[in-house]
Amino acid sequence: MGYTQRIIDELTKRYADQPEFIQAAEEVLTSIAEAVDANPAYEEAAVLERLVEPERVVMFRVPWVDDAGRVQVNRGFRVQFNSALGPYKGGLRLHPSVNLSILKFLGFEQIFKNALTTLPIGGGKGGSDFDPKGKSDREVMTFCQSFMTELARHIGSDTDVPAGDIGTGAREIGYLFGQYKRLRNEFTGVLTGKGLGWGGSLARTEATGYGLVYFVQELLAHRGEKLAGKRVNISGSGNVATYAAEKARELGACVQTMSDSTGWIYEEGGIDLAAVHEIKEVRRARLSEYAKTHPSCTYTEGRGVWSIPCDIALPCATQNELLLEDARTLVEQGVSVVAEGANMPTTLDATEYLIDAGIAFCPGKAANAGGVAVSALEMTQNSERLAWTFDEVDAKLQEIIVGIYRGASEAAERFGKPGNLVVGANIAAFEKVSAAMLAQGIV
Repeated sequence: MGYTQRIIDELTKRYADQPEFIQAAEEVLTSIAEAVDANPAYEEAAVLERLVEPERVVMFRVPWVDDAGRVQVNRGFRVQFNSALGPYKGGLRLHPSVNLSILKFLGFEQIFKNALTTLPIGGGKGGSDFDPKGKSDREVMTFCQSFMTELARHIGSDTDVPAGDIGTGAREIGYLFGQYKRLRNEFTGVLTGKGLGWGGSLARTEATGYGLVYFVQELLAHRGEKLAGKRVNISGSGNVATYAAEKARELGACVQTMSDSTGWIYEEGGIDLAAVHEIKEVRRARLSEYAKTHPSCTYTEGRGVWSIPCDIALPCATQNELLLEDARTLVEQGVSVVAEGANMPTTLDATEYLIDAGIAFCPGKAANAGGVAVSALEMTQNSERLAWTFDEVDAKLQEIIVGIYRGASEAAERFGKPGNLVVGANIAAFEKVSAAMLAQGIV
């Protein structure tokens, strides 16, 4: 039995109750097996055993008082996975589905995503099963203050720098930062995604969506193609989906679909993104409202975004949303590129099917790394007490994304898997992290 398979088997047995984490670990370890086997030093130093175990997992209760005066209790987490390359870096997710398995899956992925940026940041993730939807500002503030009261013991600008994620937007980051500042009596870049007037970075909001499209643009350029004229299907209507749609349209593509948790819209001539923004961001309503003012649009309840023929598919909603049956439909209808805007939105069997079918598949750890890249650039601006212009940040973002594509593509070529960006991205990231781990000894 090979080294990587042994580790996969041990993990599967030890963490049978953590399917999301096992899925992420298996995907990575399987794809880097050839690189690992080529260097006996990895097994001798137990690199994989150390890589798949978080350096630290913090779990804590979060008591808070709602508007009715009742005491509520949620669970808080921070998974500090790997700091070989720099301070832990990863978002705080506030959603009822949050549990240790999901956060370990996200934190493990974050190690490799952050390594691909070539910026000095390690991997981590955290959050709570608290749901900010339907809560008043006072309730959200009370929760965030209680959450940060414990989390503040474990983070710092040179230790662990959390960011936003699902459920953690500008409002929540503001409350969290305010409580950290109050507790520690210091104004430091301990959180990213801050307001522009107090340490935030321009282009951070757009970064993940823009970066996703820049990645696809670079891939197409290597084929001698352009984004202009391509039909693009997008799932989701949140931050990533919205700005991916905006940048794709800016570069001449036709964005045909978007979705939310209840249904999806299809407009053959291209979606009116200003209307989507007004519905989702201003009114915070459902996409079904779009069809009421756009008669050429088709609105459908439930799933179905991937049933519409397209050239490029950008899953930007949530994990495991693009299933094997969806992959088959996309291939049958002529898709040429699938790029992940969300974290692992494509199931393993669907990923394998797309790659075997010769589709250019862009894994999330590479394609959606724009958000964490600009978060790291925010850390740099905070350290220098400077604020860069939008164009400066956007130019650095494009440079980083192009570098990620080229690094992943080169690694895939080197190991005899040309065009396989899953293998290429995982190997390129693993080589960087493992080199640092070996250099730093058994820690």
